[in-house]
Amino acid sequence: MIQIINPENCCGCTACASICPHHAITMTDDQFGFKYPVVNQNLCVNCGLCDKVCSFNSNYDLSLNFKIPVAYGARHKKIEEVIKSRSGALFVAISDNILKKGGIIYGVGYKGHYIVSHKRATTADERDEFRGSKYVQSDLTGIFTNIKDDLKAGKIVMFVGTACQTAGLNSYIGPILRKNLLLVDIVCHGTPGPKIWKDYIEYLETQNGSKLINVNFRDKSKYGWAAHKESFEFENKRPETQNTAPFYKRIFFRESCGNCHFCNLNRPSDITIADFWGWEKQNPEINKDDKGLNLVLVNTKKGEEIFDEIKDCLNYFKADNEIMMQPNLLHPTASHPFREIFKRDYATKGFKYAFFHDYDNPTFRDRIRRYISQILSSKG
Repeated sequence: MIQIINPENCCGCTACASICPHHAITMTDDQFGFKYPVVNQNLCVNCGLCDKVCSFNSNYDLSLNFKIPVAYGARHKKIEEVIKSRSGALFVAISDNILKKGGIIYGVGYKGHYIVSHKRATTADERDEFRGSKYVQSDLTGIFTNIKDDLKAGKIVMFVGTACQTAGLNSYIGPILRKNLLLVDIVCHGTPGPKIWKDYIEYLETQNGSKLINVNFRDKSKYGWAAHKESFEFENKRPETQNTAPFYKRIFFRESCGNCHFCNLNRPSDITIADFWGWEKQNPEINKDDKGLNLVLVNTKKGEEIFDEIKDCLNYFKADNEIMMQPNLLHPTASHPFREIFKRDYATKGFKYAFFHDYDNPTFRDRIRRYISQILSSKG
């Protein structure tokens, strides 16, 4: 029976809940909207499937991987695709290939009022919702079982998500159905909580006195690819652009992000895509217009076959292994030392205080509070 004693040991991928034949596991939200499995002991028969399927550990499946991935810098040849995407439009190139084969795409879009969720697409129009960055952990409720149903029906399926999500899906699907599943992971620096995002939307709508009607986590239309500006559009106002700094703060991340097992070149997927930072040191012309460029890691034979099939629509070059390395291919984002204080402030002082308080430059009072918390924690 799966039991999460320490939250840093669970990434919330839903594999355990999905595999339970007795529906004894429910994914339950914590105060930030991060989901964790809770077992109904009246339904559990201690079959052990939930523990067996968990892949958030250092023993995740790499049986299909090359010893060293093949790395490229790549960008879609069609500039309109690059402009509509957040980086070099590699996701579009790969998913177009799958759609042409009659396949199905699972990616991250929105449900309800900008609830970040994985969704299913069978057309390019549906797929286009998955373009772009969403700096919030996505809701995977029901997605793994839907993918298994599609694979059992003989469909080709592409799933794109964070490395912990692809590892969980790979473990859940198993080797027999894996042959028709293309896994694509995103190099991730950490995922903020859905509840924090929901509270932020409510805050912005209150500040603007209007309902949010469009959000772009990384709007490069005015500021370029490297600027990292987010934009929000409201019913009664012009688009408002703000810096994305709040959602890059590690204090908002899931606790497991500081314990990520996948921050290396052994990726639990067929293809890994990311922003290519440092590209100018190797190929200074390809992204001179600052519209975006992808780093692509080809991890498996299947990934190699797909990349070969889409090369004609790409401008690409073989990446230098030293230049391509970025922090989250080397190590996880470190957990924030004041996270426990942030959690307490969020619960007692509310969203606005906790969200905008500068825990990166803690006051003397913050330091005293953290010291007292550590003393109390050490005493049990």
